[in-house]
Amino acid sequence: MHKGKNVMTKYVGILTSGGDSPGLNAAIRGVGKAAMGFYDMKVIGFRDGFRGLMENRTMRLDGGELSGILTIGGTILGTSRDKPHRMLVGDKICDMTDVILKNYEANHLDALVCLGGGGTQKNALRLKERGLNVITLPKTIDNDVAMTDVTFGFDTALTIATEAIDRLHSTAHSHHRIVVVEIMGHGAGWLALGAGIAGGADVILLPEIPYDVEHVAHTIRERRRAGKPFSIVAMAEGAIETKVLDETKAAEKKKARAKTKDEKKSASAELKKVGAQYTDKTLTLAKQLETLTGLESRVTILGHLQRGGTPTAADRLLATRLGAACSGFLNDGTYGVMVAARGDGTEPVPLEHVAGKRKTIPFDHPWIETARRVGIGLGD
Repeated sequence: MHKGKNVMTKYVGILTSGGDSPGLNAAIRGVGKAAMGFYDMKVIGFRDGFRGLMENRTMRLDGGELSGILTIGGTILGTSRDKPHRMLVGDKICDMTDVILKNYEANHLDALVCLGGGGTQKNALRLKERGLNVITLPKTIDNDVAMTDVTFGFDTALTIATEAIDRLHSTAHSHHRIVVVEIMGHGAGWLALGAGIAGGADVILLPEIPYDVEHVAHTIRERRRAGKPFSIVAMAEGAIETKVLDETKAAEKKKARAKTKDEKKSASAELKKVGAQYTDKTLTLAKQLETLTGLESRVTILGHLQRGGTPTAADRLLATRLGAACSGFLNDGTYGVMVAARGDGTEPVPLEHVAGKRKTIPFDHPWIETARRVGIGLGD
């Protein structure tokens, strides 16, 4: 018997929820191999996230199922964005938490491991509050899960985005163009900032720093005067123009002050009109820069390309050690926590401290200072 094993065999379920991400299979493998091989636990997987748990669709996770998955992208369990308390069943949105609790008991589970991002942390907390023993692992290419140094999936996406910028330099330079690269990240700019610095972008636009189009154009014109007739603009998908942000805030205030039915209707229409400016904003920015600089512009939207493929060594290592640490917390009976990366180690963080929060880039973050020092424009 290995040191640290329980006398009583524990039964553990694993699911992956939210968007797919490189390193999910490595994390499943890390939890499974450590739980079964070191602690003699029994482990099963649930297919397609919380929906699979609700429908009791299970998958055996023995040595054979975990073999050869370390380098594979995606998740062998499948995933979905279903929420236990708001799940589409037939043509209705239903609270299926009670059904999930019954399936948890029916499978004689001692604990449930949920691999996912911000939404998964909130859903796991809800299940914890209903009495389930839950542990989560932080997964997302956006790196925006609170209370962890980093999430697995981020390094792979960062590498892919950086390589894309590297390749776009060639055509931008050859044709004297502006290339605007849209990079994922939702409301956090970690991917765009990291890839922009690593890939040598000339302008980086982030959700955390609203941009002024004229300031962006000025940076590009200054480069042209210095004999550099091309520019790469790394734009986070959540980046927002200062003008649009101000108009949005004004419309939201107007809606909040509205009292009559007509006033509320008018304010809602105005807010919707302002929100329409978010549509195709990357293409809009490229056209604006073309007009303001006289340089031809092109747009590249990386999209889901950033989430696919083989995880990097860093993500495999991170996912494996978080998964192995998770099995230790399962053995100790440490539940209701997220296994956070902390330096080279791990730390169990209560789900209450994680759920509903987003880790964005602080204005004084070293990466921001680095970008400014090397002359990268941030649009402000």
